[in-house]
Amino acid sequence: MPLPFRRDQLTTALCLGTLYSVWGSTYLAIRFAVASFPPLEMAAARFALAGGLLYALARLRGAPAPTRMEWRYCAAIGVPMMGVGLGGASVAMTHVSSGVAALVFGSAPIWTALFEHLYGVRLRPREALGMFVGLSGLVLVATRGELRGDPVAAACLAGSAATYAFGCFLARHLPQPRGSMSSAAQMIAAGSALAVASLVRGERVPAHVSWLSALSFVHLVLLGSMVAYSAFNHLLRTVPAPLATSTAFVNPVVALGLGALLGGEHLGRTELTAAAMVVTGVVIVASASWRPSREVEQEHLAVLDPLHANDRLV
Repeated sequence: MPLPFRRDQLTTALCLGTLYSVWGSTYLAIRFAVASFPPLEMAAARFALAGGLLYALARLRGAPAPTRMEWRYCAAIGVPMMGVGLGGASVAMTHVSSGVAALVFGSAPIWTALFEHLYGVRLRPREALGMFVGLSGLVLVATRGELRGDPVAAACLAGSAATYAFGCFLARHLPQPRGSMSSAAQMIAAGSALAVASLVRGERVPAHVSWLSALSFVHLVLLGSMVAYSAFNHLLRTVPAPLATSTAFVNPVVALGLGALLGGEHLGRTELTAAAMVVTGVVIVASASWRPSREVEQEHLAVLDPLHANDRLV
């Protein structure tokens, strides 16, 4: 009896499910964490610790250390994606709710698709339609929702999303170590850059940390970084960019729900309408991006990542 999914398709589904559930919760976790920790200091510690643990585990499993060139490429990816992107989002979330921050950060797939298009990858009509629907939801919350009175926070989040997306774009085109070593090197580079930024900003170690902030930080390190980014790096190498970054469309829905249930955040009609629009967007993008054929997948990788097109996907 044939299986309904091949192994690579099942892996893709598991990775997407992990990201949709875990990353949606990280926005509220960041909001709780920055209640005690300075935002850049918190992000620096998060990625440095998670990257160091992933690096040690990969080396124990026999993975070779990154070469000097691979370290440079991983820094070129990790600094804009995790450093500037999520570091900027952490700063913004000292002023805005976690659910709304996730909604604005949902513009990342739009930017990723733009970078891919400029690189020469053709965007299919249904992918463009899905991203347009999702972006319309973001515009709605920015113009009629919570961010209407805080354009600085809105601009900070939009810029962070664009920078994050540029890191995602580079991850598809630059040679990197295989497996989790890639995520580890990117996090170590991002954590180092964020530590310097925290010092320049004059952030100090907090005198008191609440148990909720500490628990949220542990969640960000273990699930939000070590587990989720390993899954995300797999998707960036094996599926079309709009599907890999479609988590930004689902995350707002999860973040809005958790913010209302656990964070006391208000769910207005505008935010609920925007959430419905981004869900519709991700369904359209996912239906257009699914690639059941191994040959088509290898052809896609040959365009996006010629150095690894013939490698075994793990």
